[in-house]
Amino acid sequence: MKKYNFLTLATLVLFALSCGKGEFFPGPTLYLGDTPVITSPANTDVLVLTENQANDPFKVTWTAAEYGFTAATTYIVEADRAGNNFANAVEVGRSTKLELNSTVSKLNTVLFSTLGLQGEVASDIEMRLVAKVSDEVPLVYSPSVALRVTPYTIVVVYPKLGVPGNYQGWNEKDETTVVYSVKSDNKYEGYLYFANPDGEYKYVENFSWDVNYGDTGANGTLDAGGDNIKLTAAGMYRLNADLNALTHTFALTNWGIIGDATPTGWDSDTDMIYDAIDRKLTITMDLIGGNKIKFRANDDWPVNLGDNDANGSLEYGGADIVVPESGNYTIDLILSGAIYTYKLTKN
Repeated sequence: MKKYNFLTLATLVLFALSCGKGEFFPGPTLYLGDTPVITSPANTDVLVLTENQANDPFKVTWTAAEYGFTAATTYIVEADRAGNNFANAVEVGRSTKLELNSTVSKLNTVLFSTLGLQGEVASDIEMRLVAKVSDEVPLVYSPSVALRVTPYTIVVVYPKLGVPGNYQGWNEKDETTVVYSVKSDNKYEGYLYFANPDGEYKYVENFSWDVNYGDTGANGTLDAGGDNIKLTAAGMYRLNADLNALTHTFALTNWGIIGDATPTGWDSDTDMIYDAIDRKLTITMDLIGGNKIKFRANDDWPVNLGDNDANGSLEYGGADIVVPESGNYTIDLILSGAIYTYKLTKN
């Protein structure tokens, strides 16, 4: 038996107004009949992706969403880590048909680069459909399918913005002083160290002054050719720039290690020291095996890093890091790349 969900009267009116002459309008009440259902891949399928399959086809198929009226529906295929309730869903692709024709390479890029799954390691994900008719009609979601996927490692070249300033000689061509757009969405982030309290910088595209951004008025808005962005304290800064909204932020971050594997437990941080030569934060200390650590900024939890997959890469608010065995360790926190990483080296 079909189950019908009644749409609101407001939605009905808006939809009616949006219909032009000759379009079918279903009468006084709109119904939502069947939701779409993914038919392939099947629930619990196992997908092992390899580089030599990169150009092979990857197809997702599904049944139609039924609205009780003729509708031009766009179907968006989304994926997320299992158990995450699609809180950080990424788009695999979209289609106006009942299938998505893609390739293994494109799927692998979404899983490895955007979703952040580890290469050559099996991970559990969920996939679903989002059916969209118009902004006036509520989105319709399919039941999810559970998949176990193994992506392959690829070398990802992330978009970069140069960050020249007085801290590096205003060298616009320096590709080590940059911020990255990990999702290739024109939103950039990175950590840079300013040794002097009177640091100044700007953002440049394509490592050229031809297109550069400053902040005239120091109001958080990026202005083409604007004034230098000025700091008032030395240290490592988290820089964010959004070229869609033309906004930016900067925040001083003093990093430390905390956890029951450290001498001070979860009560206080042990501060790390910046190594300007290797561009990393580091400390050598005794750790207790089997216990855990995390990295956090400014002796507080709003900005903290953990390791969700125990693979050496870090995520904001990620899982606690388990120390393998007791001993004296050199601990490195590396924030100079697009993906933040760490190392635990037993001395």
